[in-house]
Amino acid sequence: MKEPAAKKNILKKIKQALANPAPVPFEGKNKEPDIFTRSNQEPEIEFAEKFTELQGRFSFCGNEKELVNQLQTLFTTREWKNIFLREEDLKQVLKASGLNIDYTDDLEACDAAITSCEYLVARTGSIALSSAQKSGRTVSVYAPVHICVAYSSQLVYDVKDGLDLLAKKYHGKLPSLITFATGPSRTADIEKTLVVGVHGPKEVFCFLVEE
Repeated sequence: MKEPAAKKNILKKIKQALANPAPVPFEGKNKEPDIFTRSNQEPEIEFAEKFTELQGRFSFCGNEKELVNQLQTLFTTREWKNIFLREEDLKQVLKASGLNIDYTDDLEACDAAITSCEYLVARTGSIALSSAQKSGRTVSVYAPVHICVAYSSQLVYDVKDGLDLLAKKYHGKLPSLITFATGPSRTADIEKTLVVGVHGPKEVFCFLVEE
């Protein structure tokens, strides 16, 4: 049985394309203009506005000492005692600035979890995490409260800018998982009623430290 002419033509074109594959990485992939008009606001303000619009809780810290003071006030006010933090570098930064607490290894039973981030996306108010961080796969899903500590140098305008920086940071080998946490988890699956905190943290805090 002969193949239809249309099918033969398609297969012929596929063979021709495979014989001359496009180079990787694709040339000119970053030459396209931005889809979104970049804001004239400072990225700190842009991020804070978008993040709080999405029910995130934003706090600006002039330095790491102020960060620790704000964290201690938060823990005392909320009566949080079981704090999850797996990143050793961040533990040392907080300890050096005066935060001395005993951390829990039980993510499911913790009151709140602290992480760093890869970067912050000002346009969408998103926190970017990755599997290269020791808790990048789990905290944004399992912790009841997610506290992110970020620095002003980690602010980018759009996702594309952050991915470019990640590629440079990891020498072209991106982490196996990159997560974008945009405020507390939410769903409207049931009768189109918005419910917060069903599939992840009920609250997300971002402490932005000026460098």
